[in-house]
Amino acid sequence: MTSDAPETNPRPRLKLTVVRDISIVATLVVLGLYAGASFLIPLTMALLVNVLIIALSDRVISLTHAPVWLANIAAVTVVLAGLFMIMYVLGSQATQFARSIGTYENQFDGAVNRITGLVGNDVTSFIRDNLVSIDMSYVARILLGSATSLLNQFFLISLYVAFLMAERLAFRKKIQLAAGNPLTGAELATVLDAISYSLQRYVGVKTFISLITAGISYSVFRALGLEYAETWAVLTFALNFIPSIGSIIAVVFPAMIALVQFDSVGPFLIIVFGCGTIQFLIGNFLDPAMLGRSLNMSTFLVILALTFWTTVWGLIGAFLSVPLTVCILIIFSHIPALRPVAILMSLDGRLGEDDSRSTKTT
Repeated sequence: MTSDAPETNPRPRLKLTVVRDISIVATLVVLGLYAGASFLIPLTMALLVNVLIIALSDRVISLTHAPVWLANIAAVTVVLAGLFMIMYVLGSQATQFARSIGTYENQFDGAVNRITGLVGNDVTSFIRDNLVSIDMSYVARILLGSATSLLNQFFLISLYVAFLMAERLAFRKKIQLAAGNPLTGAELATVLDAISYSLQRYVGVKTFISLITAGISYSVFRALGLEYAETWAVLTFALNFIPSIGSIIAVVFPAMIALVQFDSVGPFLIIVFGCGTIQFLIGNFLDPAMLGRSLNMSTFLVILALTFWTTVWGLIGAFLSVPLTVCILIIFSHIPALRPVAILMSLDGRLGEDDSRSTKTT
């Protein structure tokens, strides 16, 4: 019995050592993300764009049986052209919106008075007291600065994507050589294939769903004659990568502009109820049906990720928060030591990759 006593003491020390090491590593990672934002943001976007290109290329090959090189060129052209158009619309129209923001501020009081009959004096007073104090010119400068910065980094992102595509086949061979052991190399290749499949499925499907949502919303904006319809459609596309919160913001922004722009509340109600219904139906029926369990994230984790990435990387971090967190969850789920963390990050403890892999094997 006395021989067992010394073994009870090292365990708490070991746990404290692990907690200390994890805290140090986590702190260094956060500091590195913050300090290296100018380098990491375009690299992260290039990686996500590369995943989307590979998914589109594989789909072209499966549908047309085209050569790999031709499918890659077609996918690169489509994705980079679409990305450039998104950045161009944001960059050009954000400038016009920033110049006319003073007009919207002057018209805001009249817009608030128009909704008094709909929501009552109490709600109107709350809107007036909280929204009038917002410095819209400051918000516009932030949007303009982020859009212009992203447009300026387009060349760098394109350069990263080109080299990532060129290294796609060679990277697999380097993994085999770096592993040393053929069995270890095969296991690493299997894990990378599973991660790549999950990321392609999420990014590809989410992009397709966001395009549908943005296209329908754009047709509504154009039919109403809403100013900066292209900008609101692009923001709808980007914000739909943020579940729940993003879809609400995507309706609120154009609805507020419609309330200020038009003399009646009709366009405002059409956007709120029309686009809001579209967002609800797609987010609650089409999105889960196509994504399956690929986005099985805790609701609290979504808010936490949004807060964290926005604090570290600003407005662009808000758009990238959920894709980045999904990537982390997927990677953790394929590493046995980190799988319990992935289970805690998930919504119900079941990981979507298990379903996708079982689907592939069946």
